[in-house]
Amino acid sequence: MIFLAGRDRYTQRTLLRDVHDRLTDQASCEGVHYRPSRQRPRYVIADVDPTTFLSNPYDVENARLEIRFWYPAGVDYEYYRINWVEPDRSLMLGFHQDADHPDLGSCHIQLNHNDTPVDRHGATFLDAHPLAVLDDRLQQLSSAIDSINWENGTPSLPTWPV
Repeated sequence: MIFLAGRDRYTQRTLLRDVHDRLTDQASCEGVHYRPSRQRPRYVIADVDPTTFLSNPYDVENARLEIRFWYPAGVDYEYYRINWVEPDRSLMLGFHQDADHPDLGSCHIQLNHNDTPVDRHGATFLDAHPLAVLDDRLQQLSSAIDSINWENGTPSLPTWPV
């Protein structure tokens, strides 16, 4: 077990349990579940009603959130991926705090289309309690979704200021 100072002694399992509970309480989320299972959680997944989740009208009927937090060895903060996924358009937009793209810093926003990254921008590192990070990123995700530009069937993001 890994214990982090200032992080309420969270392990991956207890943190994902709290993420699950937080999403279950949101009006826009339904069918909140763990993947692969409650005993071995890696992700929390929720079906999302875009009309309720987003502040502006949005022409997609089906979307989901995929959220993962984990604690890599040798790093003194949590890694996470907080993704908005639209299966019908093969679109994924997410905040990723990990070591995948060091040129963008500790955190970046990434847009994938047809399983291929089409845009990435650095994002501000948030050194806060993981549930506070989740709340902030979900609010920012709503703004980021609204800012997606579609041109000739290909999405892109403006330079991300967060």
